[in-house]
Amino acid sequence: MTTIDTLGTPRALGSLPRFTVADGARTSATRLRLTRRGRRVLAFLASIPAIVALSIAIVSGGGAIASDEGGAGATFAYVTVMPGESLWSIAETVAPRADPRDAVDAIMRLNALPSGNLVAGQAIAIPAEYGAAH
Repeated sequence: MTTIDTLGTPRALGSLPRFTVADGARTSATRLRLTRRGRRVLAFLASIPAIVALSIAIVSGGGAIASDEGGAGATFAYVTVMPGESLWSIAETVAPRADPRDAVDAIMRLNALPSGNLVAGQAIAIPAEYGAAH
């Protein structure tokens, strides 16, 4: 026995697909299941932006390396802090023609001082541009 399918071509009755749907039957939604390999691939894909950012930081971080700008072997004049002296008074003494704010800043940077607090007896290096005046 032959039948005609929806496209109009004749087929044998046994070759037709048979679908039966029960009344009120629910179709279940398929859940996404990740295998161990799938979780590894997903974790790798999620880490790619971090790997790229870290690579860029490593490659471009070479500029932060200290370089020699002709200061090798430079000697500095040192001043010993006396009781009652401040960084401001030392700056005015060693650089009388310069703005004391600039001299204080240069002294703090050269000595890597976290603040302007000094201790009596402390040796402070004076920048070369102010050292000749002292």
